[in-house]
Amino acid sequence: MKIAILSRNPKLYSTRRLVEAAEARGHEARVINHVRCFMDMGTENPSMHYKDEEFLPGDFDAVIPRIGSSVTFYGTSVVRQFEIMGTYCVNESVAISRSRDKLRSIQLLSRKGVGIPVTAFANSPDDVGGLIREVGGAPLVIKLLEGTQGIGVVLAETKKAAESVIQAFMGVNSNILIQEFIKEAGGSDIRCFVVGGKVIAAMQRTAPEGEFRSNLHRGGSAELVKLSPAERAAAVKAATIMGLNVCGVDLLRSSRGPLIMEVNSSPGLNGIEEATKKDVAGMIIEFIEKNAKPHKTRTRGKG
Repeated sequence: MKIAILSRNPKLYSTRRLVEAAEARGHEARVINHVRCFMDMGTENPSMHYKDEEFLPGDFDAVIPRIGSSVTFYGTSVVRQFEIMGTYCVNESVAISRSRDKLRSIQLLSRKGVGIPVTAFANSPDDVGGLIREVGGAPLVIKLLEGTQGIGVVLAETKKAAESVIQAFMGVNSNILIQEFIKEAGGSDIRCFVVGGKVIAAMQRTAPEGEFRSNLHRGGSAELVKLSPAERAAAVKAATIMGLNVCGVDLLRSSRGPLIMEVNSSPGLNGIEEATKKDVAGMIIEFIEKNAKPHKTRTRGKG
């Protein structure tokens, strides 16, 4: 098979591992910087251009999108063009856009009855008191909708601190979510790696001392963890609602069961492979082998 990996940096661990896994199974893998692509949509034969090359329908059997959050709009347009050309995309464009919008994804999970932290959202500084009251008061977590890898996430330990931070964010026209603080999680969360509707690997991430964010990019540590049936089911349901074939589902262990924090459409492979010693990249390629067929990509999930 010929597999295109949409990535801006071929040296990244996740990109390198996908190339290695594809080649180890006898496939040809090509890393393509999606921000350097441009599309031809005005003809009967849609095509993709990359630098001085033209890609036509059938040139690739599958596409693995590794779209960074800063280029979601353009990256998903490139994925959509491959879909129009009939190329199988591991994660389709609508699903990526759906999961990248934190508010939209939280609303969809809530609508389908998936456990999530109590979350509030408002537009006016006049509603700050109501926001804080709805999530049970301080301490509480404030999240920028555009944040990633733990950046733009603040723990406000008192009501006064919460009011100041919320008003500051709103003062610069930043969209934020307010969520209850799950104290019993103890500064840890669980990353479930879902491929094809199954949790194939899971790790527990723990924040360093003095920090509440457990992201590995923020200095957190990771270790193998055994999931409960409820946690496994919640992760699979969240991935299904988003319509993602490959994703990382982050959840918290709470006194009322697993609570989904986020569904990541381009989860990193470094931490999960190191913690679990599993060939996650190989499992993704295996999924492609079983599912990649021309014009098979279709919109999954709803909302």
